Amino acid sequence: MKNLISVVGPTGIGKTKLAIDLAQHFNTEIVSCDSRQFFKEMKIGTAAPSEEELAAVQHHFIGNLSVEDYYSIGQYEEDALQKLDELFKNHDTVILVGGSMMYEKAVIEGLNDLPEASTENQERLHEMMEKEGIEKLQEILKDLDPEYFGIVDIYNHRRLLRAIDIIWQTGRKYSELIAVSQDTRDFNVIRIGIEAPREELYDRINRRVDVMMDKGLLDEVKGLENFKGLTALNTVGYTELFKYLDGEWDLEFAVSEIKKNSRRYAKRQLTWYRKADDIHYLQLGYSEKDFEELLQWIGGQCQK
Repeated sequence: MKNLISVVGPTGIGKTKLAIDLAQHFNTEIVSCDSRQFFKEMKIGTAAPSEEELAAVQHHFIGNLSVEDYYSIGQYEEDALQKLDELFKNHDTVILVGGSMMYEKAVIEGLNDLPEASTENQERLHEMMEKEGIEKLQEILKDLDPEYFGIVDIYNHRRLLRAIDIIWQTGRKYSELIAVSQDTRDFNVIRIGIEAPREELYDRINRRVDVMMDKGLLDEVKGLENFKGLTALNTVGYTELFKYLDGEWDLEFAVSEIKKNSRRYAKRQLTWYRKADDIHYLQLGYSEKDFEELLQWIGGQCQK
């Protein structure tokens, strides 16, 4: 039996480093399930692995798409499973890493057989959004499915539209429908998380945003201004700076909003992971001894 070690946790907690440490120990490769890091034009704002990190271990699904490409979670599931099949030919263990909760779920469990989008529902929702803003969709979803509202990226209108549409079509909560695992996998999954006190995590997130600004996030966003209507760019770090470039906000306020929205996203990730009972946690700033103990624990979970 092959083993997939999935490294999970909120944004800014240090997943990339742990994934690389594990990949080097197992002499294997890394598959990313961070849906924001798929886009090559968004390196800084998504904290994509650096050139050095990419050189340290072979990564897959980092910067492999353009923001102009349409790419669904279903396509990712298919591509990621195909890549794992290839990698398992030469490796007993592969590392999966990323904080996009549904993308990890797609790989380790499979997506659910949900109905196709209803054109009528989508048009109705688009009309509502144009008249009353994304806040109207947030309000509808919160009322229909508070559980999913608690974990979804509430600024991603496509996710909101999809969830409300499915609830209207099926009469069931979206959170219930996606909770059912579809396919069994022919590999063993071992989930590793990193945790830290909330204040420490939030402080790391704030500092990371400052580092992104120092690295040239504003220039990266300026270069993407012509594409700001695309779904890939409807995300934290980009929407706030587009508002600065449009003259709606000053720069200091835009940066403070990136920090606030990043912390909110981390909170949603924590809510999602807290519901799982199969994640083995390592403390942030783990020592060599902690890592050795983790490897021993993984050894006990690996299936031959």
